[in-house]
Amino acid sequence: MPAETFLPPAADLPKPEIYADLKSQLGGLMAGETDLIANAANMAAVIYHGLPELNWAGFYFMKDGVLVLGPFQGKPACIRIPVGKGVCGTAVEQGVSQVVPDVHAFPGHIACDAASRSELVVPIAVDGRVIGVLDLDSPVPGRFDEQDRAGCEALVAVLVDHIR
Repeated sequence: MPAETFLPPAADLPKPEIYADLKSQLGGLMAGETDLIANAANMAAVIYHGLPELNWAGFYFMKDGVLVLGPFQGKPACIRIPVGKGVCGTAVEQGVSQVVPDVHAFPGHIACDAASRSELVVPIAVDGRVIGVLDLDSPVPGRFDEQDRAGCEALVAVLVDHIR
């Protein structure tokens, strides 16, 4: 699918339909492409422009035992995050998605953008090893829920399928 054919889903659709549409569009954009950075860059843009109420969407990838900033959409971000620190580092350490309704209540939260109020982080695992995370931030408290978690985990699965 050529990039110019991307159409963000209507914000008033139910979340499962929004995520199904984004998943379909990502599959088309990534068809035949296996480069992780290229696919992550397009994925960050699709999510940022396709989901309402986000102020940041992007990736951190593991390098030399720490998370290092990857492709993203939004304001400049923290460059390195230690495993076990903040929401992203916790997602890597635990190997499970983190849905955080209030980042100010999360122990050890790393504030890259003071406007962020809620966060969703999904680990990216290949062959049982976490290689990075998808990180979404919102200025809206409680923006993310279990439907967002499930939807973003499905989007990450598309990415993983295209980097093997």
